[in-house]
Amino acid sequence: METFSEVISSNRITIFDGAIGTRLYSKGVYINRCYDELNLTNPELVRDVHSEYIHAGAEVIETNTFGASRHHLQQFGLEGSLRLINVAAARLAREAAGERAHVAGAIGPLGLRIEPYGPTSFDEAKEMFKEQVEALVEGNVDLFILETFSDISEIRQAIRAVREVSDLPIVAQMTILPSGNTSFGTTPEVFTSRLDEWGADVIGLNCGVGPAIVLAAIEKMNKVTPKKLSAQPNAGLPRDVQGRQFYMCSPEYMAKYAQRLIQAGAKFIGGCCGTTPAHIKLIAAAVRAASPRGQKFYTGDLPAETSLTPIRVEELTPSDIRVVPPTEKSNWSSRIAHGEFVTSVEVLPAKGCDAHKTLESIRLLKDAGVNAVNIPDGPRAQTRMSAQATALLVEREIGIEAVLHYCCRDRNLLGMMSDLLGAAALGLRNLLLITGDPPKMGPYPDATAVFDIDAIGLTNMVNKLNHGLDLGNNPIGCPTAFCIGVGVNPGALNLDHELKRFEYKVEAGAEYAITQPVFDNEQLFAFLERIKDFRIPIVAGIWPLVSYRNAEFLHNEVPGVCVPAPVMERMRVASEKSKEHAREEGLTIARELLTEAREHIQGVQVSAPFGNVGFALDVFQALPEYQVLTVSV
Repeated sequence: METFSEVISSNRITIFDGAIGTRLYSKGVYINRCYDELNLTNPELVRDVHSEYIHAGAEVIETNTFGASRHHLQQFGLEGSLRLINVAAARLAREAAGERAHVAGAIGPLGLRIEPYGPTSFDEAKEMFKEQVEALVEGNVDLFILETFSDISEIRQAIRAVREVSDLPIVAQMTILPSGNTSFGTTPEVFTSRLDEWGADVIGLNCGVGPAIVLAAIEKMNKVTPKKLSAQPNAGLPRDVQGRQFYMCSPEYMAKYAQRLIQAGAKFIGGCCGTTPAHIKLIAAAVRAASPRGQKFYTGDLPAETSLTPIRVEELTPSDIRVVPPTEKSNWSSRIAHGEFVTSVEVLPAKGCDAHKTLESIRLLKDAGVNAVNIPDGPRAQTRMSAQATALLVEREIGIEAVLHYCCRDRNLLGMMSDLLGAAALGLRNLLLITGDPPKMGPYPDATAVFDIDAIGLTNMVNKLNHGLDLGNNPIGCPTAFCIGVGVNPGALNLDHELKRFEYKVEAGAEYAITQPVFDNEQLFAFLERIKDFRIPIVAGIWPLVSYRNAEFLHNEVPGVCVPAPVMERMRVASEKSKEHAREEGLTIARELLTEAREHIQGVQVSAPFGNVGFALDVFQALPEYQVLTVSV
């Protein structure tokens, strides 16, 4: 039997199988079962499904391992059986295939978010894929099929994993939406070029949509790669019929589109969700009757060698785009870029729709010479005026720059993209990107949080916009010019995890960072020492305490804030004397912290407790060279 590499080199059409899950479900396996576990608990059933597809004409069958990665198996308590499940699946498929078909080791997405959209790093994702790859190699597969991926960064890690273990051919398949792009907005032309560059032997599409939409995408893909193409569409989109989901494309319809897919350039044809042996039988018959027409392939030079290092956004920037340098983005950005010490005060947006009092308090900051005002985005899940609207009012009516906090909690990817493009159009330039506090902290604990991505992913998104690209690496025209700030917590309980996330933020494009409120400079200095190899300008957060109760609240009820015992004791003693003594002690502590930290940081953000801007301004008297107005509190 020829190798699958030889199959790829030939010019003939090859038939893949259809949906394994659809057949298992039709045979009485409920959807709450782990289908991958059936390789161990009901191998005869799995083998029968493979045999059905081979009898229908499939020349390549996929192992029953689409979800047999560690994260998926953990949901069923089966992560300890990962190797056994994958090895058994490969051997079952091999027994059914004999010399009649090739066996493809099927690997799907991990089911978790990887950088830059989540906490799992590229290398961690690669290692998770590698576990499955090694087991499938042990089971003696002929090739690998990486399928149903939406994130090109994730499929790249799967390709890396395969290449570290084996030189078997790789079929790399993305999944698209009815729009024709992936859920991340990546176009067929872009992901095809990337998969070609990263070393996929066959590039294709599966799942997600029916054959008509796949056909339109294949026509685009064929223009940008000389690699062979594959197509495994669903049997249409599922329809609800009396409470049950049915795939409506008939075998005859799928067979008709198989011929059209071949004419468009596809060399490997099969099916995904909703397709059965009946579909594959007619597809195979259509393929035998088909007479593929001449194909027009991309003839550009391929890279001499494929690099597996992560692509930097700079490499994807359109050639006609001028990325705005930090010194030109805003006064705030220019000061930071030139190494100047920056000052800001955090002021909450108004609780209602009247921002007059908030704006008047911010006017004091401008008069005092403060560089910027920080506008939080729904802190502690409170309902307040839009931070973006407040920032716009501040800049237009007061004339002081705003640093707009922007969080991931309340908006999906589409909403965030729209917001950010709108903010850029309105002239807002300074951002502090944060994940956001969960709704359960606020007055509406049943409110739904979105969290499509976290602050790392958001940083990557904004950095792409600054380079003229959307999330899917598609050009947006004029680039944004955001100064990208991120949050960091020097007092995090799990500091190693916090440092890892901070490093990812820096890699994603962060240009400066603002810390959580600092009450212990030794802790701050230890943190600064830990980040010296990937340090960006650090703006320290300072919160002037007003009472012992205020210190207790921050320490126990505000995520990420730690008030040391000596500071708590100082505030307790002062509060027992009077409110005035407590305020003065809190102000003294804040000034001490700022004075000592001044030479180690590049700026300070002072919070205005309970909206008392004057109290916040008094903290700046710790800076001899910084002239501010003294405002009574």
